This record gives sequence, structure tokens and C-alpha cells, in this order.
Amino acid sequence: MKPIRERRRKIDGIDARLVELLNARTRLAIEIARYKRTSGMKAVSPARERAILRRVRQASVGPLDAEAIARLFRAILNESRRAAALRASTAACGPYR
Repeated sequence: MKPIRERRRKIDGIDARLVELLNARTRLAIEIARYKRTSGMKAVSPARERAILRRVRQASVGPLDAEAIARLFRAILNESRRAAALRASTAACGPYR
């Protein structure tokens, strides 16, 4: 069972890095949303989202196929939008969690 434990330990490390990266990405999305709000820009850019999905589909070399990656990124984009909408409207929103 040692090989399974070792692989699970590696997965746990990857999961921790993913959480860190997703939170860093969301912080940047919040900053962008605040900028857009103060600049009078539209909150959502469908062209930008299509470009992101196209880029991540092309970047995936497997074992997740392009559509699996696109589904994951759609969820990431949705959560980023949700967090940005909640936090961008408040200048002093407190610490990120």
C-alpha cells in the first residue's frame, strides 16, 4: 500500500498548490473587476472568456481531454465572476480567505 500512500501524498500537494493558484487568480479577477467598475467598463467580456477557453483547450495534452479542461475552466470563470461581483463593489472588503 505504500505506493498508494505516496501517490495520495503527491495528490494532496498538488491540491494545495491548485487552491493557492485558484485564489491568486481570483484575487486578480477581483482587481480587474474593481478597475472595470471604476472605469465604467462592462463587467463581463465574452470574447475574453472564449479566448481563455480556446487557449486552455489547446494547452491540454491529456489525460484530460480538451472538453474536460473547458468544463473545469468554465467553473473557474463562474466562481471568479461570482467572487468579483461580491468583492468588487466594496473598496474595503477585508482579507481574502
